[in-house]
Amino acid sequence: MLTLNPTLDATTAPPKPIMSEREFVAWAYAGENIRAEWENGKVITKAPVSAAEDDLNNWLLTILRVFCEENDLGLVKGSQFMVRFARQKRRRMPDLMFISKARQHLIRPTHLEGAPDVAVEIVSADSQTRDRRKKFIEYQKQGVREYWIIDPLSQQVELYSLNRGAFVEVEAIKQTWHSVVLPGFYLKDAWLWRTPLPKSFAVLKDLGVFK
Repeated sequence: MLTLNPTLDATTAPPKPIMSEREFVAWAYAGENIRAEWENGKVITKAPVSAAEDDLNNWLLTILRVFCEENDLGLVKGSQFMVRFARQKRRRMPDLMFISKARQHLIRPTHLEGAPDVAVEIVSADSQTRDRRKKFIEYQKQGVREYWIIDPLSQQVELYSLNRGAFVEVEAIKQTWHSVVLPGFYLKDAWLWRTPLPKSFAVLKDLGVFK
């Protein structure tokens, strides 16, 4: 059982680039505004997001959380909540994740022990390789049932569904991506790349949450 060490002085920069998982957990949870992941001893700090990325993340969090709550599907967590892949020796922070009701026993006080049902990553300039290669392989291996990669830089969406242990790309229908895991949930190109983003209530009405 990994415990936190409140006496450790935390800063936004790791005290050393290579840390044990116990050291990483103590540092990561000892202070505020620490955004970092852990790869088998290596500490990966995440750059602050832009205003546009923050807006998109919060917008998606609102829509996905309300949709799942109203349809009684499960829980949605944001970008500050970690997932732990014990066998891969990884601690990741997806931008968004969905945990179904059947798997909520995996939620710990500070992390999810194992794969979420759905992971969403909003690609930034410093996360291209990490989101499209490293996390793609890790999420697939761990059994994440659905993986969304949303890239504001290129204004592209990639949606993958797990099929027999491998991610298979789900094609858009009329520039709309339909979730396989979340019945009735979809995202439209026309929503994602607007400035400002459409009102959350209007999108939730389109999704059938509100009449």
